[in-house]
Amino acid sequence: MKRCVSRVFLFICILTSLAAQSLQELEKKVSEFTLTNGLHFIVFERHQSPVVSFHTYVAAGAVNDPGGETGLAHMFEHMAFKGTETIGTKNFAEEKKALAEVERIYDKLTAERSKGFRMDPLKVRALEKELRAAIEKANSFVKQNEYPRIFEENGAVGLNAMTGEDATQYMVSLPANRIELWFLLESQRFLQPVFREFYKERDVVREERRMRVESNPQGKLFEMLLATAFAAHPYRNMPGGWASDIENLRVGDAQKFFKKYYVPVNMAIGISGDVNPQEIRRLAEKYFSLLPSSPAPEGVRTVEPNQDGPKQAIVEFSSQPFVTIAYKRPDQLDKDDPVFDVLRGLLSSGRTGLLYKELVRDKKIALAAMADAATPGTRFPGLFVLFLVPSLGHTVEENEAACYGILERLKREKVDAESLRRVKTKIRASVTRSLDSNPGIAAQLTYFYMNYGDWRKMITGLDDIDKVTADDVQRVATKYFIEKNRTVVRLMTPQNQPLEAGK
Repeated sequence: MKRCVSRVFLFICILTSLAAQSLQELEKKVSEFTLTNGLHFIVFERHQSPVVSFHTYVAAGAVNDPGGETGLAHMFEHMAFKGTETIGTKNFAEEKKALAEVERIYDKLTAERSKGFRMDPLKVRALEKELRAAIEKANSFVKQNEYPRIFEENGAVGLNAMTGEDATQYMVSLPANRIELWFLLESQRFLQPVFREFYKERDVVREERRMRVESNPQGKLFEMLLATAFAAHPYRNMPGGWASDIENLRVGDAQKFFKKYYVPVNMAIGISGDVNPQEIRRLAEKYFSLLPSSPAPEGVRTVEPNQDGPKQAIVEFSSQPFVTIAYKRPDQLDKDDPVFDVLRGLLSSGRTGLLYKELVRDKKIALAAMADAATPGTRFPGLFVLFLVPSLGHTVEENEAACYGILERLKREKVDAESLRRVKTKIRASVTRSLDSNPGIAAQLTYFYMNYGDWRKMITGLDDIDKVTADDVQRVATKYFIEKNRTVVRLMTPQNQPLEAGK
């Protein structure tokens, strides 16, 4: 009889294997070292196939954008693979002169615009024309996509970058016999950054904002939620930045940001796959020790003040109505952090979550209902968010009331043991999925090291989840899910009249 092994069965085997592994056994596969300049490497040996994944984690995200320069961290995602002084250019000596000329003209334009009522409009228009010509000349020296092309010609997959509130991350996977190529290209990208096509990419970032926020109802809703919930902390700014800030970002701003945050001590690199740890260390010393040492950047100074009462806002947009309900919560280092993960699982865990069962399945007043344990980031105190989409004939207010009823029940009644067990199992399964690939392992190693100071939190954090009790759930719900701590943002059609769901 022909036998086949389902993906589900394989996954259960993986989950069981991970649960059975002791931390000591896992440590045998992990090696780590720190270069003298402060750059930390974490290496995971995984010899199932001759491929290797690389993950560079930089602890610089939107939360670190300087005042008036929101969107700057995001610019580095777009500039990531533009090349170096030798890659991506037809003639760097001439390109360097052209780039300097762009900045010289831009300085003159900025100075004229800053004169206020004394500004000469004719001079501004002339300088704008001159600037466009200078940018076009500088861009003429660019060899388009040469940096990613070199990777792709050597078998790379998954070359990408992403920016969040707390970090910017870069990743790629390569055949195991192309490891040194990554060390060369990635180290040179940090050693010899060239901010070519900066203003072209700035236009791209601005267009992304139009699509993802200004023309997107959920984007507008989320932006309003952050701007309303946070009075002072930079978590109030979306990673994409505010329109006027994006439109005025300069290369000089990016250079200062790079010098401050893109330093070895503020970065970590995870490597997972068919590797020899000794060879990895040799290559790291050869290529990345060239990066100069620099002090760790100063942390975010602004502390969000206590919220003294409920907040609410309305976004008018011709769209399906939505509502977000957010409660302030502590950061990832707080002792109650794992309890929020369990609460999210209880409320929003597929078809077994309380929100789905009551609002979508039973009462049929919602098309979708979900929760997120930590928005928009985790390094600083953030938000526990609930997101509700009313169904046809039902309102956001009706959904709100039903949601509050569920939260009150969590305060009043202890969650049953079976529900608690099911949620903990799903959380463990989710972590296991992330460790079922080289890219996932490399990403998790760097995340936990940079956020907790030890990659082992990846495993010990599951133990913290297992320790969460029904009393903990009730205590945290009672402490944080209160009106004074709440921000509600509703998306409605103009004149505050809800659009019928589905239209």
